[in-house]
Amino acid sequence: MSAETMQARRSSGGVDLRRTDAHPDYWYPIAWSRELRPGRMLARRYAGDPIAVVRGQDGKLFALENRCAHRQVPLTHGVVRGCTVKCGYHGWAYNADGDCIDVPYLGPERLPNGVRAYPCREVDGLIFIFPGDATLAEARLPPSLGARAERGYKTRELNREVAAHYTFMHENLFDMNHQFLHRRQMGTIKARCLGRRHGADWAEVDYTFSRTEGASTIGEGAIVGLMRKQGDGDNTDLMTIRTEYPYQHLRVWVGDGEPVLSVWLGYTPLDAEQRSNRTFGYLSVKRPKIPGLLEAAWPFVTIFTENIFKEDKEIVEMEQVAHDAQGDDWNNEVFPPIRDLRALLLRCGVPHPDGGDCR
Repeated sequence: MSAETMQARRSSGGVDLRRTDAHPDYWYPIAWSRELRPGRMLARRYAGDPIAVVRGQDGKLFALENRCAHRQVPLTHGVVRGCTVKCGYHGWAYNADGDCIDVPYLGPERLPNGVRAYPCREVDGLIFIFPGDATLAEARLPPSLGARAERGYKTRELNREVAAHYTFMHENLFDMNHQFLHRRQMGTIKARCLGRRHGADWAEVDYTFSRTEGASTIGEGAIVGLMRKQGDGDNTDLMTIRTEYPYQHLRVWVGDGEPVLSVWLGYTPLDAEQRSNRTFGYLSVKRPKIPGLLEAAWPFVTIFTENIFKEDKEIVEMEQVAHDAQGDDWNNEVFPPIRDLRALLLRCGVPHPDGGDCR
């Protein structure tokens, strides 16, 4: 092992952050509300576990382990009848609690065990499941997702599968020193860290920015320029990024009052090794006083943000490939806010495959 690798291992206490699982005792987004009509089911995954997300014909949500207790075939191959799921193979029926309530050829006195049920709720147009200790679920439900529900903002969904461990996503957003990556979209931007704060289950960092080369695009300008006072320029905006385990928030102010940009992100691990995730989020831009101005610029906002997220996705997937080739976390981190963040993710996650938690 090289001296650099040993130093990197020492900086994380000898623990591989990329083998730290997301803690199951939190709510994780698993689907968009609009994807699931009454009387339908969706097949989803959380950390390798198959999950059937169901909306009964009365509109109520529930989530079950997506395999029949009989022959283990996916329940989503079956049908929804009222508030019951019937397996498409032999017609075994399950209620919202996962109880087997009917085996057509046995009778009610000989019903077998059922399947696992997950707490399932909707918040601001996203469906969440709680894969951990269900007694903790109600107290940990997020009340809102950024500015998604606020009428003064225009919001777009952020939605993509990323072939990388969720911790790479946290680091990528938290560390604004990577603006060189986005030089084709924004010119050359210099980030200046203004301060950092952290607690037991959260970490926060502040930035301001200056452009050293190039010019802003229409999309970038629509996000912050429409609300900036004439004459204001570099080093006047404030960006605050907060990891509040297990979610992330990004907000930008260009003066007093509400943020001009609010981003909420949640990362749901997909496979058992958690080397891939589905990123769900909302990007909300404050509406300027002139009606219709933001709507006219919205196609450019969409193009700009999609290009930024595309570059971020590509780079974190490269990080995952490098980790897999090296067989270890060789991150040699020098930026104090990221050291804070890494310590938080280690503290609040669960080492894979053995235990440890932050409760």
